[in-house]
Amino acid sequence: MASVLLENVTKSFGKTEVVHGIDLEIADKEFVVLVGPSGCGKSTTLRMIAGLERISAGRIRIDDKVVNDVAPKDRDAAMVFQNYALYPHMNVYKNMSFGLKLRKVPAAEIDERVRTAARMLELEALLKRKPHELSGGQRQRVAMGRAIVRNPSVFLFDEPLSNLDAKLRTQMRLEIKRLHRKVSTTIVYVTHDQVEAMTLADRIVVMRDGYIEQVGSPIEIFQNPVNTFVAGFIGSPPMNLVPATVIKDENGFSLRFNDRLAIPVPDRPESPLKEGTDVVMGLRTEDFALENGNGDLPPEWKYDGIVDVVEPLGSETNMHVDLGGVTFVAKSGGRREIRVGEKLTLALNLRHLHIFDAASTLSIY
Repeated sequence: MASVLLENVTKSFGKTEVVHGIDLEIADKEFVVLVGPSGCGKSTTLRMIAGLERISAGRIRIDDKVVNDVAPKDRDAAMVFQNYALYPHMNVYKNMSFGLKLRKVPAAEIDERVRTAARMLELEALLKRKPHELSGGQRQRVAMGRAIVRNPSVFLFDEPLSNLDAKLRTQMRLEIKRLHRKVSTTIVYVTHDQVEAMTLADRIVVMRDGYIEQVGSPIEIFQNPVNTFVAGFIGSPPMNLVPATVIKDENGFSLRFNDRLAIPVPDRPESPLKEGTDVVMGLRTEDFALENGNGDLPPEWKYDGIVDVVEPLGSETNMHVDLGGVTFVAKSGGRREIRVGEKLTLALNLRHLHIFDAASTLSIY
């Protein structure tokens, strides 16, 4: 098994720098997910770990060995690609065993490794089939099996579920999570899908424009985003992010949105808020309760609104609600029928209120 360490790693294509001196430590057997929008540098970072892209500056260590100049085949890392990269003329068994044959592994050991991986991934009945006879999920399992038989120290996944439909993505997420439990190997996984990141990762690395914005467990990232980008990227639907101005009166601080709406800011020790500061209020959709549904929120946190848009999802319903001229997205239980134009009362759980500085976008409350 192995840890992975990136020290001030930079990547440039010509004069254009696309990864800007990132530092990241991945522990042995940890499942780390790099997540971010297209072009953020996550796949380039993964390819640098694999050795498929040369780094422009910095160092990469795998198991305390600097691998900057080590060939990909000698890094003891196995990569699973988005497009499966299977040999179309070979059956499943040959696809999984081909790399071992090139390394001149004894035939008996190859057979044992392939059949063990096939049992693990429920591919035993498919070993004689060729890729065109398989479903997308089965092809992805074969690609994973080909990586498993190498017994690598590090697994690298580059958006492996992007080509699958929604049901298969859910199934494959479970299989990848089970795989990590069975093989106990370090996994670095790239995706643009924050649901994949939240459900799979021990830790999430949120990237933007070649920089790391935040690193933490899924719950840490969800509950304590460091800036508006992370707050808006992690969570489905995204956190409500609304411009406001800090005001203060005898009751303490409030956030004013317009002449019709202001919400109180719960007292916190050593609050950094200053009157007149332009900020962005953040509140997750889960923190809006219909008719004070949880029963323990004070009456001053209740607001009357009008439903503007309804998005029924079955298990829940997303409501776009106008509160005093400001639209917020709130969640309701799926069995509660909501109609456009309906007047309702929402209680805001301001214990989970976030406030970000408008200029820097950083969290200040």
